[in-house]
Amino acid sequence: MTGLIGRGVERVDGRAKVTGAATYAADHRIPGALHGFLVTSTVARGEITELDTSQALACPGVVAVYTHQNMLPLTVPPAFPYPKRFIPLQDTRIHHNGQPVAYVVAQTLEQAQEAATLVRVRYHAEQPTAYLADALDEAYLPPNFRDRPNETIRGDAARALAAAEVRVEQEYSSPTQHHNPIEPHTTTAVWDGDSLTLYESAQGVVLARRIVGQAFAKYVREEDIRIVSPYLGGGFGAKGPTWPHTLLTAAVARLVRRPVKLVLTRAQMYTMNGHRAEYRRSLRLGATRQGRLTAIVDTSTAQLSRTEESIYNTSNSTLDLYACRNVHVRQLGVPLDLPSSSYMRSPETTAHFGLEIAMDELSYAVGLDPVELRVRNHSPASPHSSKHLLECYQLGARAFGWARRDARPGSMRDGDEYVGWGMATETHTYNAIPSFAQLTVDETGRATLRVASQEIGTGTYTVLTQVVADGLGVPLDHVTTLLGDTAFPAAAISAGSSTMPSVIGPVSQAAQNARTAVVAIAVADPRSPLHGVSAADVMAEHGYLFVRGDRGRRDSYRDVVSRHGQSVVVSGSGLNTPGHSFGAVFVEVRIRPRLGAVRVSRVVAAYDPGRVLNHRTAHGQVIGGVTWGIGFALMEHTQVDPNTARVVNPNLSTYLVPVCADTPTVESYFVDREDPASKPALGARGFGETPGTGVPAAIGNAIFHATGRRLRDVPFTQDKLL
Repeated sequence: MTGLIGRGVERVDGRAKVTGAATYAADHRIPGALHGFLVTSTVARGEITELDTSQALACPGVVAVYTHQNMLPLTVPPAFPYPKRFIPLQDTRIHHNGQPVAYVVAQTLEQAQEAATLVRVRYHAEQPTAYLADALDEAYLPPNFRDRPNETIRGDAARALAAAEVRVEQEYSSPTQHHNPIEPHTTTAVWDGDSLTLYESAQGVVLARRIVGQAFAKYVREEDIRIVSPYLGGGFGAKGPTWPHTLLTAAVARLVRRPVKLVLTRAQMYTMNGHRAEYRRSLRLGATRQGRLTAIVDTSTAQLSRTEESIYNTSNSTLDLYACRNVHVRQLGVPLDLPSSSYMRSPETTAHFGLEIAMDELSYAVGLDPVELRVRNHSPASPHSSKHLLECYQLGARAFGWARRDARPGSMRDGDEYVGWGMATETHTYNAIPSFAQLTVDETGRATLRVASQEIGTGTYTVLTQVVADGLGVPLDHVTTLLGDTAFPAAAISAGSSTMPSVIGPVSQAAQNARTAVVAIAVADPRSPLHGVSAADVMAEHGYLFVRGDRGRRDSYRDVVSRHGQSVVVSGSGLNTPGHSFGAVFVEVRIRPRLGAVRVSRVVAAYDPGRVLNHRTAHGQVIGGVTWGIGFALMEHTQVDPNTARVVNPNLSTYLVPVCADTPTVESYFVDREDPASKPALGARGFGETPGTGVPAAIGNAIFHATGRRLRDVPFTQDKLL
């Protein structure tokens, strides 16, 4: 072992990214590739009655224009993992504004864009419904999604609430929000006979292959499809499932018999893939005068589409986080004439936001410190093997200086600014998906890891390289990690905080298997200084194998494998268990009362993610989560025209997201203790989506502490404070 696990080593792919050497999906240069551009609907509900492509086809450089009249027939994949539930250009029905109605293919991108403006479409339009408020009478309880019920009852919450000594009953809401990764969605499709290669911006290359295989079942076998995605410029859930533009590009490439590249515009990214659904929540808490929860009644309503009825903003924290015997959770849906919603980074935040605001309201109702209220309702008996949330409260509160807080709203000032301190619990589930890895040690003594996982910006290349180097006992720069290709052993999607808990186990096992194999070769080789030594007595460090207690008797990986005459190739596999990670976040806000302007000036957070494999990348995830939380709380809001159901701010100039100037220095602390149930992942849990889940509520609670104004509808904009 090299002691690399846990160290905050620099990113091994950092230089490639900052110098432009990293190859993103649209960077692949395919000889003879044509360019595609989508024509999208200008109505949200109705039928195409007339479609004229003659002027577009007459444009210079245009090769073809495909519509419902001449598109390749495709098969709609199952609801999970294809949330769209229909494929455009297969019929005349319009399900939402911005739906593809034609696909232009030309020699250059500019030619395709110009021709797209000349496609003439007429519709029989129907009046759309775009907001929950306009269709609440249509709310219903959707069927189970992925075997998860949308209604859960524990105990008798209604009776316990009626008998509660203290009650908090409020409504909380959040708007539609969009992912906005810097890298747009892009697909380049290349057919070679009956084999298909897609250079794709995908959070899950294996999942993408499955979806494409289902859609093209009549034309290609799944095993003859290859998905390549070595780097991703952000995803946040938007690039988790495969969306129609990918399927259409593959179909068009098959029809024109040439490679085709499609890159979505920023505006098209607001309708071509999923989003965080508009959400309302009625939350009622019952408690004793000492602040112990006796009842939770949680009824939420989320936007669905007319074609898809899955609810992605789950109320997991209501069910699992705090000790309460009487809980009733109902998750309702309302079908609207909008694109299908889907997972968006930390999807549980939407529901968790209301719970953590309500807990703060309860703390004032019973006269308890918000941290103490959560401690009193801590749930030690949980489905998780380890839970060190109480230590997170202590770590975070101590580092923040929480004990100095004056609980009276409006009591803290700094010059002209109101100062507020707020906190919230953070928690998120993580998944565990069967994964596999292959490791090769070649005759130079270098190791190459191949695994069909993805690098979405979280540091996957770095952490997997650390695990291999540590397991083999070689320097970090002796390991090359290759990701993002279905030609490699299958691995988990990079979503649901599943990468580390799913992939670390197989990679660690592969490293151990490789070391064992090389040691076996060495001790059996008369030419090796280790010949005849018991394999159990051989240690590894800095690229050398040596005898325990006699470092002078050693051999190198390079010499052992070189004498062997061929590379050592091994594999690893494994299955972990899903679970939760936890934390606590403390926030300071400063408010200029004459403007209603809110500034987050300080953030301190403490986490229990199991064992921390790389403190630098883990801290990076905290910074990212806090930034997401600031955006959720103060800025992000997709505006939809109620008459046309059209997104009216589909760009980064009017859909506001936090920039560096909006994000303060973030302090993060970790309990850093192995989770015994996550032994395959070296005691680490999935963590990436946990930071940020409590940040919006902590900001809202800090605003109340600063001003006495309780805001329950995000974003917390200036008009609401004024």
